[in-house]
Amino acid sequence: MNDAHRPDADGPQLRTLLLTDLCDSTTLVERIGDGPAAELFREHDRLVLSLQQRWRGRLIDRSDGLLLLFERPIDGLGFALDYARGLREIGAARKFELKARAGLHVGEVLTWRNSDEAVKVGAKPVEVEGLAKPMAGRLMATARPGQILLSAVAEPLAHRAARELGERGQQLLWKSHGRWRFKGVPEPQEIYEVGEPGIAPLRAPPNGPKAWRDIPLWRRPAALVAEVALLAAIGGGVWFATRPQPAIAFGQRDWVVIGDLRNLTGQSVLDDSLEQAFRISLEQSRYVNVLSDLKARDTLERMQRKNDTVLDRAIASEIALRDGARAVILPTVAEVGGRVRVSAEVIDPHTQTTVYAESADGAGKESTLASIDSVTAGLREKLGEAMKSIERDSEPLPKVATANLDALRAYALGQKAFGAGRYDDAANFYQRATALDPNFALAYLGGVRAAVSRVDATHAKPFLAQALEHRDRLPPRDALYLDGWAAEFAGGHEAAGKWKLLADLYPDYFAGAANYAFQLMQESRFGEARAYAQRITVPQNPLRGHGYDHLGRSELGQENYAAARAAFDQALKLDIADAARRRANVSAAQGALDDAARRLDGGGARKGYASVRDLDKTALLLDQGRWKEAQRHIEAAAKLPVEGNNLLKDILAVTEASVVVLNGERTRARELLGVAANKALAASAGAGYDEADYVYLALASAYLAQRQDDPSLARSVLDALKDRPNLWATPKLAELREVVLAGQDRLAGKPEAAVRRLAGLLNGHELFQTRAALMQAFEAAGDNEKALEQARWLAAHRGLAYIELAGGQSLQSLNVADTRIARLRAAQALKALGRTAEADKEAQAYSAAWAANAPPAYLSSSAGPRLPASKQ
Repeated sequence: MNDAHRPDADGPQLRTLLLTDLCDSTTLVERIGDGPAAELFREHDRLVLSLQQRWRGRLIDRSDGLLLLFERPIDGLGFALDYARGLREIGAARKFELKARAGLHVGEVLTWRNSDEAVKVGAKPVEVEGLAKPMAGRLMATARPGQILLSAVAEPLAHRAARELGERGQQLLWKSHGRWRFKGVPEPQEIYEVGEPGIAPLRAPPNGPKAWRDIPLWRRPAALVAEVALLAAIGGGVWFATRPQPAIAFGQRDWVVIGDLRNLTGQSVLDDSLEQAFRISLEQSRYVNVLSDLKARDTLERMQRKNDTVLDRAIASEIALRDGARAVILPTVAEVGGRVRVSAEVIDPHTQTTVYAESADGAGKESTLASIDSVTAGLREKLGEAMKSIERDSEPLPKVATANLDALRAYALGQKAFGAGRYDDAANFYQRATALDPNFALAYLGGVRAAVSRVDATHAKPFLAQALEHRDRLPPRDALYLDGWAAEFAGGHEAAGKWKLLADLYPDYFAGAANYAFQLMQESRFGEARAYAQRITVPQNPLRGHGYDHLGRSELGQENYAAARAAFDQALKLDIADAARRRANVSAAQGALDDAARRLDGGGARKGYASVRDLDKTALLLDQGRWKEAQRHIEAAAKLPVEGNNLLKDILAVTEASVVVLNGERTRARELLGVAANKALAASAGAGYDEADYVYLALASAYLAQRQDDPSLARSVLDALKDRPNLWATPKLAELREVVLAGQDRLAGKPEAAVRRLAGLLNGHELFQTRAALMQAFEAAGDNEKALEQARWLAAHRGLAYIELAGGQSLQSLNVADTRIARLRAAQALKALGRTAEADKEAQAYSAAWAANAPPAYLSSSAGPRLPASKQ
């Protein structure tokens, strides 16, 4: 069919194709008869429809087999696995085996819709064509009954996403069946099998007329004698002259391990710097990823070897096998005939044999960086990248890094120190690197990272300015990373888009996914954050402990307590100290307050964050009903010095004010809130990186004043911010401003206007206090049914109350208290609705929660409902 007869034709699209065939279906019909066969196929069709909806598949064709399209390989694999299991169950119910063979491939396809007239006379609604279709068909036809075969393109993509299948994904069996040749496909193809234990055959497919195993020449008897003669003729130097084509079939985003540099020149100054140069150049690749030095050392520990073990051929190969890397690269620098030769071998870790190599010669040690650039460019070409892509995505190494070997050595030492968490040492090494080479853009960027990691945004600014000045010297990926930090320091909401671009364009660059996940959590978009957090928990990430911490926070924000608990436990095993207090948050949110207290009181926090633990402790004391003790605790914490972090000092001040509000000390609360708001407004002017947090604190202070029926502070704060419209591009700032404006409406006797304003903010990831303010607005409007609905929402979202990140968790204590107060508000709404029995039950739950302590006095004032008589 030509293009003129393809109505609604689309351009090429990258899709996952799944082709299946129900084995021996004709024989089956003859065996069981038409009637039973018809019922079986109806059940089969119900299974397919259910799985199609579950795995978001698009059914293109069906007969004895199926052709489906999926957006993602893991969805196609999930369908195939569930389909195999479903067929097994359908057959078992009828006492015979029912199996299908399946082929999964990823490639470009063309799709178009047939005309209505064509469909009426029997044509399919949608047609699919493209080379990917026959490839999937060859895989399916090659498979044994019950076997799922994947192409070399589909396997790594599905394998890395297998954790999305939950526990079952961890139990899957993956097996390579080597290289095969398919009729009509010029190049041999690596094929893989995946399946569940007890279901998958896990046997090599049989050879056939359209598919057969590609047996290497050396394994063919007729060629053995010729091979021996050939091997005898090959010398060591011929290897680098001939440079054979790769024997490893690389897939996109495969991992490689870089072994320790073999320095045969006797100049030890080259060791660290040249290894770092290899990393800088290879990490520009869009095709493969370099396993970090930190991760390699971590794997050495699991191998029960010292972390300074030399990564030679054998050790590096074992690391590659343990961490799922496709190859090992061994760099060497040597003096040959008076010239300096840089070479690199690509090693198959399964056999530890060299499959190909690259080399380049130069005069003197200063030639080594140019030689590295030549070698890595050759490697990347043979690892699967088109020359056009290499030219577009890389710059010669001396430009993107440095031509000064001593500067590169200092940078390499800085990277090691940074990875070990020694941020002060790292900053010194980066500064030394820029002193040696003032144009060294990566070293300036390292200075930014080191300063931010020390919670010292002020000292990061000059490094950021220098890095931006030399942005054109950065590799493309690092340039995007720099853009993300520049957007963070500029304020506004552009940083989220930068981090998302980095995370999506370089899915295995963990910094992008980590920073975007954190950005999403700051906006309370915990469901979206979870997907990015999961990407940074993979074994290849040396900082995966922080990934588990991110994952735990995203789960807790959705009240997924078991998943949050498991993630934080993993983070703790990987020495993430801050995960201890968040693990306490999980216990507290579930009502295990004694366990939460033990976790908070045991163990220390990372330097500079001890005061953050005081926020959690204050919230927990309120949760226990120990109101006055909570006030004493936060008052003491607010008086302590917080080294180099004025923002955290102001967060403590707002938290202190919120507890005073809760305890009903109206005069003192008014004084504290006024001071906190004015300090935050003053600090926000020109704060850059922290501007949004300071403005949030000012608005939070205004909102807290409204909680005790005082609109005056809100008026002054809103007036001070009226000439700064750029602030409202930050979602949570804009939302809190709307909450404050709604509070002004309520206090002005216009509760219906407040309800309209607040209801428009509900989007599934609104602030906790948006719901609390809406409950108050409904109460003021006399709509008890709607007030009850909000009260029950507040009581049910205790995980969000504890973990909400907006404003540095400055309203955490108020959130947690409101989960308890909401039970009383629910009781009063039920009583007003005449539902006395339900009201008594809610009141009892409220009383039981704080049975040992009197509630705060403010609840008996006009700011809130009265307590049951027994608790007055």
